[in-house]
Amino acid sequence: MTRRRRSLVINGLLVVVLLGAGVAGYLMFFGSPGSAQPTAARTAAAANRDVSEVVTASGTVQSSFSAAASFGASGTVTEVNVKVGDVVTQGQQLAKLDPTQAQLQVDIAQGNLNAALDKGTGTTALLTAYRQAQLALQQAKDTLASTTLTAPGDGTITSVTGAVGQKVSSANTSSTTSTTTTSGFVVVTDLKNLVLHANVSESDVSKLKGDQAATVTVNAMQTQPIQAKVTQVDLTPTTANNVVQYGVTLTLTEPPAGLRPGQSASVEITVAGATNVLAVPAAAVQTVGGASSVAVLENGAEVRRTVEVGVRGDQYVEVRSGLAAGEEVVLPQVTTPTGQQQGGQFPGTGGQRNGGGFTGTGR
Repeated sequence: MTRRRRSLVINGLLVVVLLGAGVAGYLMFFGSPGSAQPTAARTAAAANRDVSEVVTASGTVQSSFSAAASFGASGTVTEVNVKVGDVVTQGQQLAKLDPTQAQLQVDIAQGNLNAALDKGTGTTALLTAYRQAQLALQQAKDTLASTTLTAPGDGTITSVTGAVGQKVSSANTSSTTSTTTTSGFVVVTDLKNLVLHANVSESDVSKLKGDQAATVTVNAMQTQPIQAKVTQVDLTPTTANNVVQYGVTLTLTEPPAGLRPGQSASVEITVAGATNVLAVPAAAVQTVGGASSVAVLENGAEVRRTVEVGVRGDQYVEVRSGLAAGEEVVLPQVTTPTGQQQGGQFPGTGGQRNGGGFTGTGR
């Protein structure tokens, strides 16, 4: 082998060695792009705190009372006494029809009754005629009264669909707790006593009952949480796209100014709670076949221990027996891609095996 060929071979080997060393160094310090490594085990100390279980749902702010008021007689509108935004009380006059025709019917009915009375009621036929005349007079008076439209309840005028000179037909006034009432000559809505109507899943409805406390967050007023109470849970469900839900109505206490029917909101209903009880992070509790356990750190080793649990919150679980305050429970490991920041740290955990506990209140 000539000297030149020997030199080329040696140089080639050096290039291969250097490339291999570079790849090995990269993998050592940075790892492969998709490799994942377990983080150090995290622990949390069992400590006393408040624990609550909540049911979450979304819904819509509604009025506790809304009614569409319509005339009970036919005729021509001669007066409209209110406009949108006016505050009215029950029985207040809202509008009026021309009463001429209705008054004439009353006069005729009154004359017929007087004539029947003059004939006496000595026979069955005369008594029947008299009673029919009485009934006709009462119906005529009711029709005359129906030419005046009055407020069916206290509230604010949210719709006026008629005007002076319009001819209307008789209809019935209807009331509802929904904010979708739009039909009627005038719509009266209570804007002070507002409620939230939400839908909960079929798996959660059995946990709900009257007077449970809740916190409502209106999407347009997220910095102003509103306290509420459950007042009604529907007995029958609604089903849409194979999803079964039950309606729940909550009364809002001291709703903020500017809150309006129709605004969307979310709600957290407290269905169970325990104050100043021993608790651990929910992630530390494993439940299999109705039996719950936690991994406890004893002398540097993990020992699986059966515990009795109480209230189960989203973040914390009450431990009634099987664990003492200060004992450290092991949380599930979190694996992250090498070179990326570790995530999944649980609030109040120590982060490592020798980590501390958590204090304060929460779910």
